[in-house]
Amino acid sequence: MKRVNVTEHWQCVYSLDAHRRPDSGSADELAPAIRAGADLRVGTGFRHNEHIDPTSESDELIREVMDFRITYLIEDRWVAGIENLRMPVALPDGFGPRESMSFFLYNQDGHQAIARPLLDGRPATGQPGTSPINDWPDMPKYHELESFDAETNAPSSNFVYDFEYIQFMVRPSWREVLAHDAEGTVIEGAVDELAEAFTRGAEVKVAIRGLCDDLMGDRTTTVDHEVFIHLGACYYYTKRRLFMASANPVVRTRPSIPLGYGSNSWDFGWLMPRTDGLVARWLCDPYALKFRRDSQQYAIRWLVSE
Repeated sequence: MKRVNVTEHWQCVYSLDAHRRPDSGSADELAPAIRAGADLRVGTGFRHNEHIDPTSESDELIREVMDFRITYLIEDRWVAGIENLRMPVALPDGFGPRESMSFFLYNQDGHQAIARPLLDGRPATGQPGTSPINDWPDMPKYHELESFDAETNAPSSNFVYDFEYIQFMVRPSWREVLAHDAEGTVIEGAVDELAEAFTRGAEVKVAIRGLCDDLMGDRTTTVDHEVFIHLGACYYYTKRRLFMASANPVVRTRPSIPLGYGSNSWDFGWLMPRTDGLVARWLCDPYALKFRRDSQQYAIRWLVSE
């Protein structure tokens, strides 16, 4: 397999200023890093009384760094990340008012989005569809662009917040060891190399091509994309030479540039990919919070930590 420069250190390869203009580095550095499996963290800065509590007199600068455990590479050139484990926090004291997940999504150009499956069991009061845009008069740096499903159990919106800065940091500590097509035919690398690395304790990550194609709705064309997901428990059948794993939670959304959310165009759940191309899917309808099970065949690249 082709080797890339590997390091355990985090590197800021691209940053935007308060107007989302390039400030340092280049998006041309970000996409190749994600393509090679690099981890992604995003740093931002904001004022307490502009972003957290508009009634406060404190203009203290708060620095934030977020982990994006799900990354998207769209059309082999555009990077977006989703926080798949985040719950709402109410700084500086604790958590938000309703039990939910906060699937924040950041694009390389500073466009942001959030989908929030509500988990507290309250009944929905409305139906999926386009919702009125909130002007957020107390938060002039918050620009809501689109709003969906506001009265359901799965509200989402696409927006821009004018952070003091946005920094895209990567850790290129992964090596691709196997690539196969949707039927499991090896394109490059070998399952033996994957099995050897995981037996030594290496972490494993997959890049699944076309994972969100079934979210395109009635659109006749798909958008080329790969979704990068960390794996948890991994298993290797030594006689069959078949590798499989339980993936960390995934958030899927309809591919686009920039990436965002929309009505009936996203979900979340768990996957079990195998090296024969089969991916068992256990996905949750965010509106009904009902799970379904199925399986699909996908082309997959397998990467291991160094």
